[in-house]
Amino acid sequence: MKNPIRIAMWSGPRNISTAMMRSFSGRSDCAVTDEPFYGAFLRTTGQRQPMADEVIASMDCDWQSVVDSMRGPVPGGQPLWYQKHMPHHMVADISIADFPDHRHAFLIRDPSRVVASYTAKRVEVTADDLGYARQLDYVEQAAQMTGKPPIILDSANILRDPEAHLKALCSALEIPWDAGMLRWPAGPRDTDGIWASHWYGRVLETTGFGETESAAPDLSDEVRRIADACQPLYESLSRYRIKL
Repeated sequence: MKNPIRIAMWSGPRNISTAMMRSFSGRSDCAVTDEPFYGAFLRTTGQRQPMADEVIASMDCDWQSVVDSMRGPVPGGQPLWYQKHMPHHMVADISIADFPDHRHAFLIRDPSRVVASYTAKRVEVTADDLGYARQLDYVEQAAQMTGKPPIILDSANILRDPEAHLKALCSALEIPWDAGMLRWPAGPRDTDGIWASHWYGRVLETTGFGETESAAPDLSDEVRRIADACQPLYESLSRYRIKL
């Protein structure tokens, strides 16, 4: 058997990243892993996020050990391994540079929609919590590592035309298309993080990607300032997004 393909999808929170993980889990050839550095992030920073104690207790929280696992044998011996990562979780010496053999892709979303969704689940939020700055840094590092343009998908485009943009993603990643990426069974997965009960409410009910996004959300002045601070970074990332 030839070497497996490991995909690192770097996404901010509330970027339809769990739906994208569901999409890859719908393939016949793919294992998935859900935010493997979340426990290490919480233990290192001491952030009191929802279910923090339960998350830490449920996971390997050693940075290097997690890296070794993500570079090790693929669960179930599958030829493809989709790893859902959050750039803002990477607060130790470990970074995207520790995954030189992964195929890297990035999922982005308009900051006003991200912060509206995030504040509905967590009381306090800062611009750093949304991860745009580190995501842009990782995009630049990925381009340097590969010598190729970064692979970036905008959540709004996926929702507008899932099949076309997923096919484009598969092409960019140099993996075959699988129609199973468009539909999946509703309900939880053994591969979901323990935090799914708090964060994944709507996703657990889905069987495919949702409808096109509606009108822009109404934000308080405080929340709007956070979205505005992230907007220039989002626009820089958007310049590289897959366009059909």
